[in-house]
Amino acid sequence: MNLKGQQAAKYLAAPDPKKAGLLIFGADPMRVALKRQEAILALVGPQGEAEMRLTRLPAAELRKDNAALSDAIRSVGFFPGPRVAFVEDATDGMAPLLAEVLREWRPGDAAIVVTAGGLTAKSPLKKVFDDSGNAVCIGLYDEPPSREEIEAELKRAGLSAITPEAMTDLGILARALDPGDFRQTLEKIVLYQWGVAAPLGSADVAACAPGTIEADVDDVIHAVAERNQQQVGALMRRLEGQGVAPVTLCIGAMRHFKALHGAAIDSGGAANGMLRMRVFGPRRDRMLRQLQGWRVPVLEWALAELLETDLTLRSTSRAPAMAVMERALIRLAMAPK
Repeated sequence: MNLKGQQAAKYLAAPDPKKAGLLIFGADPMRVALKRQEAILALVGPQGEAEMRLTRLPAAELRKDNAALSDAIRSVGFFPGPRVAFVEDATDGMAPLLAEVLREWRPGDAAIVVTAGGLTAKSPLKKVFDDSGNAVCIGLYDEPPSREEIEAELKRAGLSAITPEAMTDLGILARALDPGDFRQTLEKIVLYQWGVAAPLGSADVAACAPGTIEADVDDVIHAVAERNQQQVGALMRRLEGQGVAPVTLCIGAMRHFKALHGAAIDSGGAANGMLRMRVFGPRRDRMLRQLQGWRVPVLEWALAELLETDLTLRSTSRAPAMAVMERALIRLAMAPK
């Protein structure tokens, strides 16, 4: 049986212990590993591995000993409870072996969980689980987790009070980060909200999200976008004292003004453009206010200035790099509204 979408997500969160097998495959090893971990935890419980009710069988080991899987699903340990035989990194060449084991499986045997890399539509391994009346096949493709999956993940961790704005920001983060980084961010959010009665808000998500540039670098870029010329000089002195590279500052400024430009030209409006540019939380609100003082031609001029500055910084020019960067930022801060 092949499951997709919400059906697949629900099954991975609560697999049927009466099913003989579960195949999880996908091109992203981290995504497959996280979902396999979730499914096995649901089957054997948090103490399953400590109580030796989980048997790990790497594919390389099974190739040397074909009987190892049959032995694993029938062996009964000291501790009572459901058992899992986990086959890692299976390939199409193991399809005949797994087909035979699934046919021989009987109620009371350990459930078989198999992981594999990217499989084609005609994969023999996938076909074994598809055609079996007592197994489930789930493919994980390059798609971010859905809103329901994120809510379920947070609820399992004990966090159920979430504002709509925070959910929107989490959805943007899910698309921007790889699965492992996003999972770590969710764990960080849960720890951040531990014991807090107020619902998770947009500012909380922003506080836990992985930063792209240092806070002081962000401050000087905001000062430029808000045309606060007096602050630019003072902040530049601080950054220079911290040893921040001018190129790093230039890259951060280009990223900021590209986001402003992308939001300004978005056909769905500036707010929609900020979402598309993956800007969220209090930073999004601040940049929307900044955008009111910038016309599209001026933003394009600013991007051209920053590009020219970047080329100068990376060239063999003998001009002091930080002075070149500071002059460019002051020129942007003095741009006409």
